[in-house]
Amino acid sequence: MTQRRTRVLVVEDDADTAGFVRTVLERRGGMDVVVAGDAMTALAEVDQQVPDVILTDIQMPGMSGLELLGELRSRAPGVPVAVMTAFASVDYAVEALRRDADEFLVKPVAAATLLDRVTALAAVGQARRDAVGPRDVVLAVGAHPDDVEIGVGATLASHRAAGHQVVILTMSGGAVGGDSQTRRHEALAAAAVIGARLFLHDFEDTRMQAAGGLIAVVEEAVSDLSPTVVYTHSAHDRHQDHRAVHEAVMVATRKVPSVACFQSPSCTLDFRPTRFVPVDGFVETKLEMLAAFTSQSHRDYMEPDVVRSTARYWSRFGTGAYAEPLETVRAAAMLSGAGATTGAVGLVAQMPEPRTGEAPA
Repeated sequence: MTQRRTRVLVVEDDADTAGFVRTVLERRGGMDVVVAGDAMTALAEVDQQVPDVILTDIQMPGMSGLELLGELRSRAPGVPVAVMTAFASVDYAVEALRRDADEFLVKPVAAATLLDRVTALAAVGQARRDAVGPRDVVLAVGAHPDDVEIGVGATLASHRAAGHQVVILTMSGGAVGGDSQTRRHEALAAAAVIGARLFLHDFEDTRMQAAGGLIAVVEEAVSDLSPTVVYTHSAHDRHQDHRAVHEAVMVATRKVPSVACFQSPSCTLDFRPTRFVPVDGFVETKLEMLAAFTSQSHRDYMEPDVVRSTARYWSRFGTGAYAEPLETVRAAAMLSGAGATTGAVGLVAQMPEPRTGEAPA
């Protein structure tokens, strides 16, 4: 079987240095190298595909390499990061190590040394992945910007904290509820809070239909990402777009092992959760995500007290002080233990069956 080539992300604004590193690693190391000229481009690359090793310069315009290191630790946990600098300062080295850098290199770096260090870091990264085991790939599908964050924002934050990949798929810009461009920028800012990837589509707000392209979009995402867990709207919802997205996801995720539906503000009394994800420690992160949607701040369900009290209420059926409710559609991985990790989906409480004549609260 052909061995997978090591993928290296080089963050370097000097073209000559970047070219040297690329040449050494590609020609002598047989590695795949992607070069980013600044920190923001690097973060976008990581969101698209997590590399095996990251090399970053310290002195860069905008965000420095040391600041970037902090972002990388949340977006790509476990990936070895080496920082490079032309200044052999003890202060630089101490600060790099304090921020959990795996290696500190002083430029110019000899070709043999560079190849040796990167090869060693790739082995370290592989050992970390082997020790942790498989990680969940989580896909959260919403009709409009802020739908997913309202429904499972804290749950998604807990997934990221467990090292899982999180992707948010939003079907429209939400033009009926505000300026679509503004809402798109807000959605990007909210996703960035937890380092989630975001895919935005432009289906017409309030005119969505499952067979009108939604199914194909979700099927494409499932094919590209191979998610192990999917969250989406409930069928028990007054909003027609929410119901359309639910129908599309149910068709497109038929082979995904774990699928669950979250509560929206427009859900009806027929929304009856059977699982409650404990989100202690992640409610404030959810509020930070929701705060990005400034154009929607006038809505009562965005108020921090409402968000906290709702999560506090649902915890009465589960464990911990706060919880987010889910209607379980399929939980094969969780129930069998195959493919389930220590993420949020594996840490849920099941709601007791209501007594005859009694509806869940």
